[in-house]
Amino acid sequence: MSETNAPKLRSELAPETCWDLTQIYKTDADWEEAFRTLDDLLAAHQACRGHLADSAEALKRGLETGDALGLRLETLYSYAHLKSDEDLANGKNAGRRDRIAARYAEIEGETSWFDPELLAMPEARFKELMDDPVLAFYRRTLEDTARQRPHTLSEPEERILGLASDVFSTGNHAFCKLNDADLRFPHIKDDKGNDVELTHGNYIKYLENTDRRVRQDAFAACYKTYSSFANTIAALLDGTVKAGVLEAKLRHFPSARAASLFPDHVPESMYDGLIDAVRAKLPLLHRYFELRRRVLKLNKLELFDLVTPLVRPAKVLYSWEEGCDLVRQAVKLYGAEYCEALEHAFKDRWIDVYECRGKTSGAYSGGCYRKPPYVLLNYTGTLDSVSTLAHELGHSMHSYLSDRAQEYHYAGYCLFAAEVASTTNELLLNHYLLEHAQDDNLRAYLLTHLLDLIRGTVFRQTQFAEYERDIYAMSEEGEPLTAEALSDHYYKLNGEYFGSGVVNNEPIRFEWARIPHFHYNFYVYKYATGLSAAAKLSADIIAGNPAPALRFLKSGDTRDVLDLLRDAGADFATPEPVNAAMRLFETSLDQLESILLK
Repeated sequence: MSETNAPKLRSELAPETCWDLTQIYKTDADWEEAFRTLDDLLAAHQACRGHLADSAEALKRGLETGDALGLRLETLYSYAHLKSDEDLANGKNAGRRDRIAARYAEIEGETSWFDPELLAMPEARFKELMDDPVLAFYRRTLEDTARQRPHTLSEPEERILGLASDVFSTGNHAFCKLNDADLRFPHIKDDKGNDVELTHGNYIKYLENTDRRVRQDAFAACYKTYSSFANTIAALLDGTVKAGVLEAKLRHFPSARAASLFPDHVPESMYDGLIDAVRAKLPLLHRYFELRRRVLKLNKLELFDLVTPLVRPAKVLYSWEEGCDLVRQAVKLYGAEYCEALEHAFKDRWIDVYECRGKTSGAYSGGCYRKPPYVLLNYTGTLDSVSTLAHELGHSMHSYLSDRAQEYHYAGYCLFAAEVASTTNELLLNHYLLEHAQDDNLRAYLLTHLLDLIRGTVFRQTQFAEYERDIYAMSEEGEPLTAEALSDHYYKLNGEYFGSGVVNNEPIRFEWARIPHFHYNFYVYKYATGLSAAAKLSADIIAGNPAPALRFLKSGDTRDVLDLLRDAGADFATPEPVNAAMRLFETSLDQLESILLK
C-alpha cells in the first residue's frame, strides 16, 4: 500500500472507496422533503393520545403511527449523521445533523406520554387489550410494558425523575470533562531519550515498548496522575453510584444492579455466574502470565509487562482488495446466504474505506431499517485494520439479516446482543489466518493477539464487573466510597485476578479512577458475555453448524436476548459460554507455548 504524509481531500478519493449515501436519500433536497413530513407523522401519532384504551384498533393505531414516526426519524438522522462524518468541517452537513438531532429530542419529549398512558390503564383493561387478536403482533411489546408497571411511578413523580435525569448524570459528565479535557500527564523519556508528553492516546504505545524502563515510567506517571485526583474522582463516582442506588429504590428495585439488568431480562444470578465461571479459570490466566515472564526473560512479571508484544513479525500490509478477500474467506463457513449478503457491502459501496481530511476517526457500523448498514473505516492495511473490517461487517450483517427477516418494530437488537456478531467475525478471521499462517512467528503473533483479546475482554471486564457489583453493594449498605475504600478494594481484587506470579504494583491501586465504564452503571459485563457467546457460536460455525448463529442474526428483538442466545447454543444459565471462551484460550495457549518454548 502507498503511504502519504497528509490525508487526502475527500474529492481526491476514488468513488468506489467511498460509501454511497444516495441509497438513503438521492439528494439533500430529498432529505429536506422527508424532514418536512415529520409534522404530519407526529400529528397522526398525537391524535391517538387519550384514546389508547378505547379499543384494540385504537391502540394498534397508536403503535403503528409511533413506528412510522420512529422510522422516519431514524432514516433522517442516519443520513445526516453519516454525511456529517464524511467531513466534520463541512458546516452544511453539520447543520443538517444538528437540526435532526434537535428535532429528534423535541419529538421524544412530545411523545413521552405513550407508555405512561398505557400503564395508567386498569390492569384488567390492559390485559384484555393485550389478549386481543388484533394486537397479536405487538404482544411482546405490551408484555414488556406490563413488566414495567411495578417500577413506574405516578405521572408527577415520573416528571420529577425526568427533570432530574441531568442532575443524576452530573458525576459522569464531570468525570468525562476531567478525564478527557482537563487531565494532563507528565513527560517521560522515550526509548531514544526524547522528552515526550504522556497522553491517553499514547499510553498503551509506551506500555508496548520493548524498553522496560519506558514501560515502567509510563505506568508510574499514569497512576501518579490519577492518584493526585483520587479524592475528586472518588467523589464523582460516589455521586454516580448514589444516583443509581436512589433511582433503583424509588422504582422499587431490590438493588441498583437489578434495575440496570431489568431492561435486558438478565437475572442477577447470571451476572454472578459469569464472575464465578471466570474465577474458576484464573489458573489459565496465571499460566499465560508465566509464559510471558519466561519469554520476556524476567525474574518477576510486573503489571507494566503485560501488553508488550511477545513477538514482532515482519510488518505486513494488506491492500484493500486483499483485506476484503481475507474477510470473505474467513466467513465462508457461514454459508452461501451470509456470503451473498456480504458481497453487497463490497459491490454496492456500503463502506467508506480510507482516511481523508476532516473525516471522523475510528470505525463503526451504522444505518437505518432496510437501508444499507454502512461501515466507516480508516483503513491502513495492518492486521488490526483487517480485523476491524471483519468486526464492523459483523455488525452490518447482523443488521442486514435482521432487517430483512423482521418488521421494523422488532428489527433492532439490544446492546447485550450487539457485540456477539462482530466478535464472532473476529474469531473466524483469526481462525482463518492461523490456518493459513506461513511461519511460526506470524502464528505466534496471531495467537498472542487472540489470547490478549480474551484476557482483556473476558478476564479483565469480569474483574471490572465484580468491582462494580461490590462498590454498589458497599454504597447500598451505607459505606462511603472514599478514595481509600475504592483503592483498597481494587488493589485486593486485582491481586486475586492476577495471582502471585505478577507483582501487584502499588500504583495499580488507582486504576479504578482511570476506568470510565464505572460511571456507566453496569455495562462492562456485556463485553465478557459478548465474547463468550461469540466463542461458542464461532466454535459451532467452524465445526460445520452455522444454522443456530444465522437464526440469531435474523431474530432482532423478537424474544429476550438470553433466549435467543440459548437457542443459538450459548446458554448463560450455565457456565458453558464462558467455558467455550476458556477452551479457546487454553488451546491457543497450548499452541503458543509449543512455538515459543521449543
